[in-house]
Amino acid sequence: MSYELKSAGALSGEPCRYGESRLLVRGPQRSLAEPYVAFLGGTEVYGRFVEFPFVDSLQGRLGVDCINLGSVNAGLDSFAQDETLTGIARGAQVSVLQMLGAQNISNPYYRVHPRRNDRFLQAQPALKALYPEVDFTEFHFNKHLLCTLRDISGQRFEQVREQLQRSWIERMSRLIEALEGRVLLLWLRYHLEADAGFPDEPVLVDRAMADALRPKVQGILEFRAESAAAARDIAGMVFGQMELPAARHMIGPKEHLRIADALAGCLEPMLPRK
Repeated sequence: MSYELKSAGALSGEPCRYGESRLLVRGPQRSLAEPYVAFLGGTEVYGRFVEFPFVDSLQGRLGVDCINLGSVNAGLDSFAQDETLTGIARGAQVSVLQMLGAQNISNPYYRVHPRRNDRFLQAQPALKALYPEVDFTEFHFNKHLLCTLRDISGQRFEQVREQLQRSWIERMSRLIEALEGRVLLLWLRYHLEADAGFPDEPVLVDRAMADALRPKVQGILEFRAESAAAARDIAGMVFGQMELPAARHMIGPKEHLRIADALAGCLEPMLPRK
C-alpha cells in the first residue's frame, strides 16, 4: 500500500476564516457575491487528509460555487454560536448541514469548548450529583468522559444519553430555523474499530432524532460510508509520518467521490435551473 507521507499543510485549500468568524474552515476562500451552496460540518466535510473533499467535486458538477465551511473537530455548537458562518449559510441557495455527534454539545450535564467542540471543559452540578465518585478534572475529551461514565454505570449513563439527544434536537432545530429551512441534512454514517469506545459515527444520533428534524428541512441524505481503513482507501491521502493512526479513522478520497455522487443527485433538483 502506498500513501503520501507529507504534511497535511500540503493539501489544496489552506484553512481560512470568513469575516469575524474565529473558526478555521477549509479553503480556498470564495467570493460570496455569486449564488452558492454552503456546507456546514466537521472533519468529514472539511476533508481532513484528503486533497479534494466532496465539496470540491460538487463545485464543478453543480455549476455553482460551493462554500466549504467544514472545520476539523467542529461540532454543532461551533456553528450554532457563530453568527458569521450562520449568516453565510443563510445566504446560500441551499445549505448542506452535517448531522454531527450528540456528544460534542454543551448541555445541562457538561460544557464543551466553543469551537473545538470535542474538548470537555467543565462538569455541571447535575453531572457531579449523578456521578459523585468521579473526578472530572481528569477528562479533556468528551468521548473519554462518556466512555468512563458508561463503564461506571450503564443505568445512570442512560440519563446522560437521553439529555444529550434532547439537547441535540433542540440545537439542531434552532440552527435549521436560523437557516430558514433551506437545508439538506447529511447523515454521514460509518463504523470505526471496536476500540473507538463509541464506534458508530455520528455518536448517539439515531433514526428517531433524524425523523424529529425531517419536517423542518428539505430532505435528509442518509449515506453509509466506510473509514479509510475499512475501505482500504488510504492510498492518495496526504498526512505526516505520525498521522497514519488518525488518517485510518477518516474518510478517504474514494469515499469522498461516492458522497459527491449522492449529494449531486439530491442537490441538483433543489437549485434553480439556468
